[in-house]
Amino acid sequence: MSSNLPTIDDLLKKNQKQEDVTANAKQRIASALNISSSEVQEKFKKKINEVNLKEKEYETMKLAQRLHLPHIDLDKFPISHEALKQIPRTEAQRLKTVCFFYDQDEIRIGAMNPVNVEVLDLLEQLQDKNQAEGGLYVISENSFNRVMRLYDNLPEVKPITKDVNISVEDLDEVASIITDLNSFQELLKKRSTSDILTLFLGAALKLDASDIHVEAEKDQITIRFRLDGILHDAAEIPRSAYERLISRIKLVASLKINVTDKPQDGRFTMRLPDGDVDLRVSTMPTVFGESVVMRLLHQSREGLDLDSMGLKGAAYAKLRQEIERPSGMVITTGPTGSGKTTTMYAIMKIINKPGVKIITLEDPVEYRMEGINQSQVDFSKGYDFAKGLKSILRQDPDIAMVGEIRDLETAETAIQAALTGHLILSTIHTNNAAGVIPRFLSMGVKPFLLAPALNAVIGQRLVRRICPHCIEEEELDIRTLEKVGKAIENMSEEVKKSLDIENFKFYKGKGCKECSGIGYKGRIGIFEIFSITPEIEKMILGGRTSEYDIQQAAINNGMVTMVQDGIIKALEKLTTLEEVFRVAE
Repeated sequence: MSSNLPTIDDLLKKNQKQEDVTANAKQRIASALNISSSEVQEKFKKKINEVNLKEKEYETMKLAQRLHLPHIDLDKFPISHEALKQIPRTEAQRLKTVCFFYDQDEIRIGAMNPVNVEVLDLLEQLQDKNQAEGGLYVISENSFNRVMRLYDNLPEVKPITKDVNISVEDLDEVASIITDLNSFQELLKKRSTSDILTLFLGAALKLDASDIHVEAEKDQITIRFRLDGILHDAAEIPRSAYERLISRIKLVASLKINVTDKPQDGRFTMRLPDGDVDLRVSTMPTVFGESVVMRLLHQSREGLDLDSMGLKGAAYAKLRQEIERPSGMVITTGPTGSGKTTTMYAIMKIINKPGVKIITLEDPVEYRMEGINQSQVDFSKGYDFAKGLKSILRQDPDIAMVGEIRDLETAETAIQAALTGHLILSTIHTNNAAGVIPRFLSMGVKPFLLAPALNAVIGQRLVRRICPHCIEEEELDIRTLEKVGKAIENMSEEVKKSLDIENFKFYKGKGCKECSGIGYKGRIGIFEIFSITPEIEKMILGGRTSEYDIQQAAINNGMVTMVQDGIIKALEKLTTLEEVFRVAE
């Protein structure tokens, strides 16, 4: 080894001298600035960190350019709590992704790894949830860490659940006080409005309402319940309580509380001891405030059977025969709220047997049935009735139920399925059963396909039942008697023979506490059903497809019209003639 090489002692001495020089330099700088040497050291370290951060931010910016994405430095960017809450902290840490801007029209997120598929999925979910435009930005580790520190200042809140728990005690208390609509108004006057939603839901359950309407008017806020298909004024509340009620409803239904100028739709569930009740919520801006409608869907209720719905006799036997066929179409028709969906569920209850696969396509899924695959359309994602029906047919079903046929594509797909071995159940909007055939043809369906595909058509309405607690005989005026006489005259001879024409008696409800003074309690269906006979098939193929011609052919084949069915039910003390002519005249 050369003697010119420095020894270890030489190196140690040299290193010590350099440290002394550095220390002396720091000391002189500190003395000149009148600060301590440790503070100088901190300033040096801070300066070096700043240089490193700038280099990393520059590298992040170059990455953004390569990916053709915008870059943003969040070091001093103002970020609201609302934006932070869009992504849970654990999810943000896992994906290295944060939301840094949010309002009702736009949402922006920043990611350290923006090409991660999960990050792209997250952005799409946030866009759908908030119905807002989205933007994806590239951020550095420094930006990410700064935003994560902001989570420490985020207020701790309990997660919002879409379920509303109502205790048995609360329900019993409301049920013991509310006997009719008037008692509900009295309860609101006495009780605090702190949990007004519970009172509304409890009253709706006790009175068996199907819908709750909250309507803002110029001088008052009106609450209305739909009982047996008819709206009734239930109560009035002050505007201060109205504001709290709307906020509470939006909160549990996962709607945007700050959006008051756009319609919104949501849903939540009431958890009850004897079964859940789903509520579909719809809000709409009006002149004096937002209008809210909540529809109650009782999941615990067993599906009605056709007999309890009012379908019996020859019409019931005819329908049973048609739905037990292995293929074809059974169509139910009527306006909104006429019970079409309930009829479809009652039919599926009959044919839901082991060895049979049933798939439904609904908008929305109102009731859940065991043993049936139920699918809900989503128009925002292009999953409509036409595309959904094609998809479910690839699932090899024996029976398919389509919520509604409203266009040619859906109609043609349903008809092709019916002709190739499937039983198709669906609904369509027409005034009566005879109108279904011209409605299909007006869509563009080919007659030679429709005639062999169609099995049966059901026309229906819902009428209110007479309250059994206050039923009494009713005297009819001349005009009503003339209507009854005309309807009976058009009945088939077989049906006429079953009626005791000499002893006609009709009834009504006087009004009592059991029915809130209305005179009606519950509902029942009135129906008209015809199957496609050889005569009607020839009419379709021959171009004779007016409603009048089809109806006359069906009546000649023994069909009882809705009005006639209603008169028969009025004679059986089930409903009133006023109800029958109200819905089916």
